[in-house]
Amino acid sequence: MTMAQDRFKFVFTANEAATEGVTEPIRLPNLIRKAMSLARAPISKYKVGAVGRTSSGRVYLGVNVDFPGLPLHHSIHAEQFLVTNLALNSEKDLCELAVAVSVDGKEFGTPCGYCRQFLMEMSNALDIKILSKPKHETGSFSTLRLLLPNVLPKGSPFLLEKRDNCLTLLGPAEEICSSDCSHLKCKALAAANNSFSPYTESPSGVALLDNDGKWYYGWYIDSVASNPSLGPVQAALVDFVTRSRGKRFNKIVRAVLVEKNNAIVSQERTAKMILDTIAAPNCDFKVFHCSVDGAKRLKYLRDTLVIDTSVGDYAGLHY
Repeated sequence: MTMAQDRFKFVFTANEAATEGVTEPIRLPNLIRKAMSLARAPISKYKVGAVGRTSSGRVYLGVNVDFPGLPLHHSIHAEQFLVTNLALNSEKDLCELAVAVSVDGKEFGTPCGYCRQFLMEMSNALDIKILSKPKHETGSFSTLRLLLPNVLPKGSPFLLEKRDNCLTLLGPAEEICSSDCSHLKCKALAAANNSFSPYTESPSGVALLDNDGKWYYGWYIDSVASNPSLGPVQAALVDFVTRSRGKRFNKIVRAVLVEKNNAIVSQERTAKMILDTIAAPNCDFKVFHCSVDGAKRLKYLRDTLVIDTSVGDYAGLHY
């Protein structure tokens, strides 16, 4: 299949982007119609596309996603989708961003306040260049620091940093596998170990299985502003939308949630509600609880030089 035939493509190498006309950041709009065509907006009927470039040279698409039968506050914004797409692909940053603000995809502007907050969780957030482009004009970039002050608490971790939450499943030893096994619960555990949860300390992950046996996963992403936080089901559905080649949500037949035992923020009820509404009838949904492996956590912190383990107390370290 040629790239021109792959209308479900969400990630482009620098060379692939160039063949689509994106030879420099100011040309990111050349991919916006492709992005907008992939949006899923059955409720709002308003398709939003976002195109972003990273320091790796790869170009990513983001789209808005509504869920039939659910209130719009469960929806995924295009910028949230794009950032989650970066996280799922282990990118380290976002350099330039173009967001369509007109239905014809010819005008570009700043993200909404909700998404500006979500973008702020990245280490280079203040330097992200955002395209402003009226119709029929070339446009120009301005940085996020001009749109939103730095509101992160001092010493906060950042969203796209590599992490291991050092979580292990609770239960009999024979039921616990390695994170690279084929069991859906272990995929969900791997997702939970990637979860970004410095404010609520409630990491969680979700793994999904479709009717063809293909799996998808995603993890909870905290926001310092609370409301822009993205649930693990929505994050897993970003993976589903990017890799399922247009499948509908009702092709999801199994789902597993892994979350911390007695977490401050529990995802179980919300996850079940979303999946009961959009997934296949009788979708098998299971929940497994986990806890932090203290010895593994301490070793991880030593190895990553997060703490000087020769002094002090390590309680309350962020996920």
